[in-house]
Amino acid sequence: MSMTPITVGVLALQGAFLEHLTLLHKAAPSLPPSNPSIPTQWTFTEVRTPAELQKCDALIIPGGESTTMSLVAERSGLLEELRGFVKTHRKPTWGTCAGLILLSESANRTKKGGQSLIGGLDVRVNRNHFGRQTESFETSLHLPFLSPSSFKGIFIRAPVVEKILPLLTGEQVAEALKQDTVIAPSRAAATNSAVSKHVNRPVEIMATLPGRKARLGVLLGHNGDEGEEDKKEAGDIVAVRQGNVFGTSFHPELTQDVRIHIWWLEGVREEIEERRRAT
Repeated sequence: MSMTPITVGVLALQGAFLEHLTLLHKAAPSLPPSNPSIPTQWTFTEVRTPAELQKCDALIIPGGESTTMSLVAERSGLLEELRGFVKTHRKPTWGTCAGLILLSESANRTKKGGQSLIGGLDVRVNRNHFGRQTESFETSLHLPFLSPSSFKGIFIRAPVVEKILPLLTGEQVAEALKQDTVIAPSRAAATNSAVSKHVNRPVEIMATLPGRKARLGVLLGHNGDEGEEDKKEAGDIVAVRQGNVFGTSFHPELTQDVRIHIWWLEGVREEIEERRRAT
């Protein structure tokens, strides 16, 4: 029987890559077939070298320590290859927590030279927005792209998207002028049709978390008696998508819920099949 092979890599330099691989293996059998006569042959693999990355059709960058990941990637010659994967060839990529930081075009609370970014999402992230490891927490999230939409969000020294940045063809140079902020280098996108559909796409907000005052009010049992300033407080952005690059502040890989992995794999399969039909 003819099959469609798709290889999904998980960056395995540090962090929760094994947990992602476990959920990918659980998610794949649950995907509804896109073409019953030509089933998908999934391969899920750890990625540590440029050669392993080149075999991948899509990539997950797991949670962990973003600074450590970027340093190891740079020393192993993988960092530039990752930028090419995400920004030049525009292959489907998902980053969780530290992965979201690496995929952002700007990150604050970062010393110059202390953190290298891949880029791909026109956002500024606030690293460790929720504080230290001891301030980690779990909460129910509303994810409109899932059904049912409730999902347990696990936040561990998590970043949030602090600002949606303007669409630029080059670097986010205005961000580089801000104190303790680093930016990703610019990389030109390839000119083929499979890539061009993902260029200059707006950032979509996929999930928010009520602001800290609102969450505290719920915990304390307040019943709508907050002040005007409290009402104006915006929720924290904890999931975004731009074209085929997806980022989450929280850790789906640390749950047993495979629904986000199924949703993401469906999108990967659709894009890879479309790319292959166009060649």
